[in-house]
Amino acid sequence: MKIMNDINTDIRVGLNNEEVEKSRAEYGGNTLTPPQQTSLWKLYLEKYKDPIIQILLVAALISIGMAYFEKNYIETIGIVIAIFLATTIGFYFERDAAKKFNMLTALSEESPVKVRRNGKVMQIPRCDIVVGDIVIIETGDEVPADGILLKALDLQIDESSLTGEPIVSKYSEPKENGQEAYPVNMVLRSTMAVNGRGIYRVTAVGDSTEIGKVARSSMEITYIKTPLNMQLDKLAKIISKWGMGMSIAAFVIFLGHDILTDDIWHTNDYFGMADIVLKYFMMVVTLIVMAVPEGLPMAITLSLALNMRRMLKNNNMVRKLHACETMGAVTVICTDKTGTLTQNRMTVSEIWYNGNDEALDHAIALNTTAYIDDGKGIGNPTEAALLLWLSKGGKDYKALRAEGEIIQQMPFSTERKYMATIAKVGDKRMLFVKGAPEIVMSFCDIEKDVEKDVREHLYGYQKQAMRTLAFALTEVDGDCHITHESLVDKRYPLHLQAVAGISDPVREDVPDAVAQCMSAGVEVKIVTGDTSATAIEIARQIGIWSDKDDINKHHITGAEFAALSDEEAYECVKELKVMSRARPSDKQRLVNMIQRYGEVVAVTGDGTNDAPALHHAHVGLSLGSGTSVAKEASDMTLLDDSFRSIVNAIMWGRSLYRNIQRFLYFQLVVNVTALLLVLGGSIIGTEMPLTVTQILWVNLIMDTFAAMALSSLAPSVDVMKEKPRSQNDFIISKSIWRGIAVTGGLFFVLLFVMLFECLHSDPGIQLHELSCFFTVFVMLQFWNLFNAATLGTTRSFRTLLREKGFVFVLAVIIVGQWLIVTLGGEMFRTEPLSLQEWLIIVLGTSSVMWIGELRRKIIRNKA
Repeated sequence: MKIMNDINTDIRVGLNNEEVEKSRAEYGGNTLTPPQQTSLWKLYLEKYKDPIIQILLVAALISIGMAYFEKNYIETIGIVIAIFLATTIGFYFERDAAKKFNMLTALSEESPVKVRRNGKVMQIPRCDIVVGDIVIIETGDEVPADGILLKALDLQIDESSLTGEPIVSKYSEPKENGQEAYPVNMVLRSTMAVNGRGIYRVTAVGDSTEIGKVARSSMEITYIKTPLNMQLDKLAKIISKWGMGMSIAAFVIFLGHDILTDDIWHTNDYFGMADIVLKYFMMVVTLIVMAVPEGLPMAITLSLALNMRRMLKNNNMVRKLHACETMGAVTVICTDKTGTLTQNRMTVSEIWYNGNDEALDHAIALNTTAYIDDGKGIGNPTEAALLLWLSKGGKDYKALRAEGEIIQQMPFSTERKYMATIAKVGDKRMLFVKGAPEIVMSFCDIEKDVEKDVREHLYGYQKQAMRTLAFALTEVDGDCHITHESLVDKRYPLHLQAVAGISDPVREDVPDAVAQCMSAGVEVKIVTGDTSATAIEIARQIGIWSDKDDINKHHITGAEFAALSDEEAYECVKELKVMSRARPSDKQRLVNMIQRYGEVVAVTGDGTNDAPALHHAHVGLSLGSGTSVAKEASDMTLLDDSFRSIVNAIMWGRSLYRNIQRFLYFQLVVNVTALLLVLGGSIIGTEMPLTVTQILWVNLIMDTFAAMALSSLAPSVDVMKEKPRSQNDFIISKSIWRGIAVTGGLFFVLLFVMLFECLHSDPGIQLHELSCFFTVFVMLQFWNLFNAATLGTTRSFRTLLREKGFVFVLAVIIVGQWLIVTLGGEMFRTEPLSLQEWLIIVLGTSSVMWIGELRRKIIRNKA
């Protein structure tokens, strides 16, 4: 990669298509080379670092030594194969999940950037930027590549990602002897514009940029330790302690029984004694493998990866992993209006004039940061709507803009709520101001009858849920430099030009989506910078405001909220439904106050100033059309800006949590059954009812296959009929614990009776009977997988047959069991079963599913 030193692109024209291709061929593209990844072999070998696997490997090596003298390698080979499968399948699915995370990371390279090419301003993906491009940056934009500033208007850059400096003022002219880390006329990739606007020429792209020259930890995929993970870690420790305790007890009982009953312990056959101890040691290790829920991490990883991919298809790009699960626990949503609740299709509906409309044309064309390309607005939607209104009136905003020369500009900010520009028009210097009517009007000298007329028009617009703007101007002298203070003090009294009503209809699907949230126990609050009348009308249209609501109790302005003490604000937010004229600090304070009630809060935002609230919320939801700063501060991005996507995210989050509960239920039933069975077998004096290889196969079903089946279940709309779960609720509820104990206990009793009968029959327990016993054990778990998949619902098992992933796993289990029993031989201690025996076992054990189905039907009928 090279750095540009000889391209001087015309700022008014930009590059043409031919120059773009030439530059890309010479200097490369604007993508960063990802960090060198660990080789697949190293990643695979890391799977063998698991302590349990290492114990098994040691035991397998000892077993090989024993087998050498006994000339019987069959069971040893089975153990090695089982270990290989357990590690390889886990490795495969973890790699698959990593690929999905990489796909999501790559999407950031598609974020739009404003450039001037072929004489027009247009938006292109960040990765398409080339050296020599003329790039336009505004407040909230991320700088896409390194470059030299050609124009800068109050431009301030956050360079903390490179230098640690949060705010650096930038200028189009270099300074000598400056103390800055980088020249003041240079902007760098991955820094953020926090104020003003600028135009710059790209000098370096991709790995040639400053950020590309340093190793960045931010490029590495990180996995966040979430509250759910902490719960699962706690559960895993509890299960492991019980599992290890019972396994060791079984070892002591088995070995003690053997010492008392086997004559070998009264001989000098130390090799034979060692063989017996090794056999029981292998049993202990294998039981611990079963007891330790090592499948949990993979179940979480699979669930998250599948959820993230599916949510992406539903226009939700998950940026931080914990958002997947946390969305399911959300109890309050603080949403902005524009884009999320409305269509973000600004249209100027009406303008009331108070003077010369020609001067208003210049005010709209010059006092703006927006552009139009092929009939579509680029930049601020409100400003774009004004430019489109000019164009529809037959006026060329580019020609009007060319007639003037911008001298100074104060970009719009959420705090100030207005934008100001000093421009030379003809032989006059004009100051144009555009913004919130109450702010702009406070800068003006207005006659009382005119003010009354203006307020009537504004109220009429706001009652129709329109956004309102006011325009003002005055002529200034050559020494004028505008500041906020000078406007507030009326040093340059302004003349009110006009007020405009700009419509932005509510999205058609929003009222229904809001109703779904409310029925799911999720409260919706509107927090917007619009006027009170506009905000309340939108709230009424989407269904969160009724005629019975008290405007003094359920609504407040940002200024009024800021004036409240913390205790007053705390009491206020409980019943608050709408906050109008909200500033960023008001939004953040509102979030903090709601959280004090123990609520789980999600916040939507699209602007740079929304970043604090997005960061403080449990889940920050940025809009796809929002600024880079907002997206960086958020946990999830709504690619279509729609409130419907928030509802989908809640449904996905709740379903994800439910699927994990289902996996735990299924796994713990198997654990309880197997541990009790081995412990019971040791008491009645039988040899191990399940061999090491058989238990490892069961463990494969329990962990990998069950994780695949249950994590692949599609979300259910039924979860939206429930109330949000409490943050303090343990993932395994009392009802699930009860189900685990009852089901596991019944399975144990059934199998123990079967084992006892076989043991005391004549001539005692045989290989064929043990094969039947092993198959019954697996088929009980097979049918219980249906009950696990429908846990928490009353739906029929028939709905599961539409789940392709679930059906595929069922097929793998049944085919795998048949192959092991039929072909396993000495390796799995099995012999083939007849078709009649298979039918009896399959149909007999299916009662597990039918009993569960009957129970669900009874519940459905009662509902």
